[in-house]
Formats: sequence, C-alpha cells, structure tokens
Amino acid sequence: MEVQMLSTKLIKPSSPTPSHLRTLKLSPIDQLFTYTAKPSAIYYYSAESSSRSEDVERRNRLETSLSETLTRFYPLAGRYIKDSHSVDCNDEGAEYLEAKVEGQLSQLLSRRDEMIYQLVHLSGGQSTSPIASIQITRFDCGGLVIGVRIHHIVTDGFSAASFVSSWATASREGIGKLIFPTFGLTSFFPENDLPMLKPMPPPKISETNKVVTRRLVFDGAKISSLKARAHDPSFQREPSRVEVVTALMWRALMGVSKAKHGRLRTSLASLIMNLRPKIVPPLPPMCCGNLIARVKARFMADDSNGELPDLKDLVGLLRDVTKSNASVPREDVYSMVIRSRNEVHEAMEEEEVDVFKFTSWSRLPFYEADFGWGKPVWVSHIHFPEENIYLLDGEGGDGIDAWVTLKEQDVLQLQQDGDILAFTSSV
Repeated sequence: MEVQMLSTKLIKPSSPTPSHLRTLKLSPIDQLFTYTAKPSAIYYYSAESSSRSEDVERRNRLETSLSETLTRFYPLAGRYIKDSHSVDCNDEGAEYLEAKVEGQLSQLLSRRDEMIYQLVHLSGGQSTSPIASIQITRFDCGGLVIGVRIHHIVTDGFSAASFVSSWATASREGIGKLIFPTFGLTSFFPENDLPMLKPMPPPKISETNKVVTRRLVFDGAKISSLKARAHDPSFQREPSRVEVVTALMWRALMGVSKAKHGRLRTSLASLIMNLRPKIVPPLPPMCCGNLIARVKARFMADDSNGELPDLKDLVGLLRDVTKSNASVPREDVYSMVIRSRNEVHEAMEEEEVDVFKFTSWSRLPFYEADFGWGKPVWVSHIHFPEENIYLLDGEGGDGIDAWVTLKEQDVLQLQQDGDILAFTSSV
C-alpha cells in the first residue's frame, strides 16, 4: 500500500482574529522548545460504508468545522516570529492535506509498520511554515486516518489533544458546544528573577549508532499483574498504569546499562509533568500553550549492593516526585520549570549517570475524538529522532503503548529483557 497525495491547501479561521489578539507573546516555557519540534498524533477511524455523496459531506464537514475551530484556537492559524518570540495570529491558516490509499485500513492495522510515517506531514520547520499541519487519508474501505502535527513552541500534549477534541466536537455537535480555550499564559505568571537556563548537552548519538523506534504493547491483563507485583502495603493507593509501566521500563533500562558497563549505575527517570492541576490559585479550565515541567526521579546505585531494585521501590521513587511537586504557586512556575530542567541537563553531563526520558500522554482525551462517525480505534505517535519513551493509552483504554526510541543495540537488548518479554508484545 502507498499513500497518494491529492491536494494541499490552507484552512483559515471562519472569522478574523480580533486585533487585540493579533500578537501572542510566547512564555519562557514555550521558548524552551525549538520550532523544529513537532509532536504528532494519528487517529485511525474504522471502515464505514458510505455513498459517494456521504463521503463528500464528511470531507466538507471536516474542513468547515476545522475552520470554525481555528477561530477559537487562532494561534494555530498564525505564523511564528522568531525575533520577537511571538506568534503573529494573522489567520494565514493551518496546512490541510488530503490523501488516499488504495487498500484496506484493516491491512495497515494488522501490520502497524513504517507506513504510519506517511500519514502525517513531516516537512516544515521554517518560521514561515504553518504552525499546524493536518493530513486526512482515506482508504478504499471507507476507513479514515487523521494525522495532526503542531509545533511544540505553541502547544504541549494537553493543548494538542484539546484542539483535536474541540475540532471533533465542532464537527459532531457544532461550534457552540466548545469551551473557549485560553492562550497568553504570560498574563498569569510573573517573570521576575528567572534562573539562567543551562544548555542541554549534545546527544551521544553517532552516524553509526542511530536511534530506532519500537512499540511495546502492555495489555490490560498484564498491567493488572504488574500492579499486583508493584504493590506495597505502605502505598495509600494502588499503583497507576503509568507508574508500573514507567517503573518496569526504567528497571529494564537499568539492566541494559548494567550489561553494557559491567555494573549497576545511578540513573534518573526524567518525566514530563503537566502543571495545570498543580498550579495555585487554579487556572481557567482550558489553558493552552506549554505548561509542563521535566522533573526527575533518581535511583542511587550505591544503595542497592549492585542489584536491580524491586518494582515497588521504583514506583515509590516516582511517587516521591509527584508528592514533592503537588502544589506550585503561580509566581514560582517559571523558575520551577527552568530549575528542574537544569537539574536534568546537569545529570546528562555526568559520565556515570544514566538519564532515561519518559513522556506520558496517557489519560489525555485522544480516544474521545469523535467527529460524528465514532471514536478512533487506535491512536499512534510519531517520535522525535532522539532517545525518549512515549506512553499512550492502548486500544480499549486499559492498556499502554510504549513507543521506545533508543540506540538500536539498546533496543535489541531491551526487547530481550525477561520482564519485557513477560509483560509486553513487541511491534
């Protein structure tokens, strides 16, 4: 099967952005991201028998509702202005591509191979390029795939998921049902006396040791077994899906490092934390932009006598991070984000410390995006070419898909770990 591109155009907001919203100043957190970083989510909708006229109506509804939604998410139709660290909300539009595949969606879903990289537009990165790119791919069977790619300098995972959910609601029920998003985070947080950001060390990846990506699937039954194994009487609540999967992956990666270096090393699990529910006083319900921090849990090798830690011990370390950041005053948000990022960068410079990066999109409403023909049967992710582990909800809602991007040799060793073999299926 091949993806055949049919058309490319710009979708503009259905009504002009008011003049007082024309310039969106990016926050210090937004500015931590480069304009080339473009997180992606791909939504797969199963076959639906429809006539040609119904197919045309569905395509028209997608375009119309997108145009209406962009009036609320107006920065996504603008252009990034690098020199002023801002977005010109000029209504030039979001990129909109249509494509088709002569084949069945079920064929793709049975393989879930490299073809998924053709289902979202990967080019762009210049300041003049659109901030948001959307690709609609139709299959012969009536199945539909929606690939969404938005520049990180404007949105984090929460904001991107909120945009797609709003677009789906507008398509299904009308624009009047949408909650108004809030942009302009700089108005909520003071920027006084911010610490200096330390640059991230260059990646330790060479031309002969490039990264590859593999998907590890944790189904609901295996996660239930993991929760039982990771439980400790001292825990006030049962470990979550993300906690046990992160702990298992962290432990397995420690094993890969131990095999490579001949000894157990100190390591960090570097985690992305959504700050919205932690900020006091609370923010409006749909604050869009980047409101995330990269925090860390540290395992000290000297405390373990050279043995890999128990799963429950790692869950405890992960919970300690959550507890220590349970509440963040508004006036401390920027400094907390920069400080925590600096701590991770410092650890990455240490020769005897391993840093494993995790990003969880679990519990974000990706699987709630019903455009009027049902919810997606699967949601996938396109990775950055850097070492990281993305966790997404799996099919059915009770599993986890772990998208693992590491050096090729490390991935091969990870896939042979006893716990990984026992608790996952590899794709």
